[in-house]
Amino acid sequence: MSRLTQGYLITLAGTAFWSTTAVFIRYLTETYRMPPLVLAFWRDAFVSLALVVALAVIAPPLLRLDRRYLRFFVLYGGVFSVLSSLWTVSVALNGATVATVLAYSSPAFTVLLAWRFLGEQFNWAKAVAVLLSMAGCVLVSGAYDPGAWQVNLLGIATGLLAGACFGVYSLMGKVSSRFSINPWTTTLYAFVFATAFLLAYNVVPGWWPGVPRPPSLMWLGNSLVGWSVLIVLAVGPTLGGFGLYTISLTFLPASVANLICSLEPAMTAGLAYLFLQEQLNSLQLLGSGLIIACVVVLRLSEGRSVAPSS
Repeated sequence: MSRLTQGYLITLAGTAFWSTTAVFIRYLTETYRMPPLVLAFWRDAFVSLALVVALAVIAPPLLRLDRRYLRFFVLYGGVFSVLSSLWTVSVALNGATVATVLAYSSPAFTVLLAWRFLGEQFNWAKAVAVLLSMAGCVLVSGAYDPGAWQVNLLGIATGLLAGACFGVYSLMGKVSSRFSINPWTTTLYAFVFATAFLLAYNVVPGWWPGVPRPPSLMWLGNSLVGWSVLIVLAVGPTLGGFGLYTISLTFLPASVANLICSLEPAMTAGLAYLFLQEQLNSLQLLGSGLIIACVVVLRLSEGRSVAPSS
């Protein structure tokens, strides 16, 4: 199996994990009215704890981080904390399906940033893939309707900002792989520093305009079901998604990995339909098809580019 194929399979597996996160978040924000920033803090905290325990048992050397990269990971965690916050707020404002699609405006940001700062190739296939992905985002989110911007401008803006942050997060993950840092070490410290930032967001007022500071981090109180769902969200979809995505960046360019992840909206839409009764109209289904076409175009192009050397 070629590295390209391995990279695609790992990214698709991570995307499958990610496709369930919005459903869990939507459940917690609707059923328990859990504030998005509190949810983001606990999700990242549980992922950090799970990774520390797992690596301590399985591979203790991966817990070590070279001090040379400490500032990089503080910045990495800061970017990730903003991404986690915006993503969780977006799900609360937009619903699982639309929030996921808006977040995947990120391929456009990633392709351009990776071309500008990492020297990754920007060819016709990526351009077509980005256009298909963006067109799919517009159709699924309903952003073609001016009324959507008037009624839910904050939600759409939050979702697009989450997409931009995911683009920066992807680039930093690729930079980490170029430092030859193990992907699980990268994932661990991204979550550890993000958790520290999210704690500050929750206890220090005034960080997020228009978002009130929650009265308590212990929002779920003694709800066994609520805490159980939150822990499953952390150690399942979140850890699996981000961990596998970080691994995929050792096999693929950041722009390619991010474009492959554009398949998540179609997966999330199906899950939201099954578990949250969120309906997709014909235009939204067409948008999902365009996003799938984006990945097909990209894979065919990448396959041709490696064929002569195989």
